[in-house]
Amino acid sequence: MITLGRGTKTSSLPLDIESLRRRGIEVFEVERGGDVTYHGPGQLVGYPIFHLGQHKQDLHWYLRQLEEVLIVALREFGIAAERNVGYTGVWTRGRKIASIGVHAKQWVTWHGFALNVTTELSPFDLIVPCGIPGVVMTSVAREQDAPTHRRTDAQTDERTGGHADTRASGRADERTRLAAAARAAVVRAFEAVFGFRQIRELEAIP
Repeated sequence: MITLGRGTKTSSLPLDIESLRRRGIEVFEVERGGDVTYHGPGQLVGYPIFHLGQHKQDLHWYLRQLEEVLIVALREFGIAAERNVGYTGVWTRGRKIASIGVHAKQWVTWHGFALNVTTELSPFDLIVPCGIPGVVMTSVAREQDAPTHRRTDAQTDERTGGHADTRASGRADERTRLAAAARAAVVRAFEAVFGFRQIRELEAIP
């Protein structure tokens, strides 16, 4: 799915909307700020609802706080995340790992962030993500798959006895684990940055 923020430029869509839809990608215009982005499986998407009147009535402050949440969360994965001056979002080593776009009415926020965790990144090639020419998108999984840590297929075959289905199952399990870990890390980062205490879901009340 591709969403078009209020600031989307014509140049951010090398393919027209009908061409994208023929490829099976839905396109939606949304109220958030910012330009175009892609949403797909493997992203952690958060739409925090804040009354900024109870914090600080400043959308720029709020955007920087959301960036800080993701920067803090990514530290748990050994990823040195940072801001890119002049742009909204979160980068690591020159690559963009999270997009942010918000909207507010009467200082109540909606929309939010999309953190690429195990996202297939090739659909980003169909657009100019966030309207930034030449931007390279990345994910938690890709950043953790550094050359010094990457297993070759031969190594994986040796570990799994050469069974493709075992390898596929292992990759699926790893994606599930990484998604759960990312969600927990972001929740902890929200607590740290905004001073919240998580209200945990209760078991079913008899």
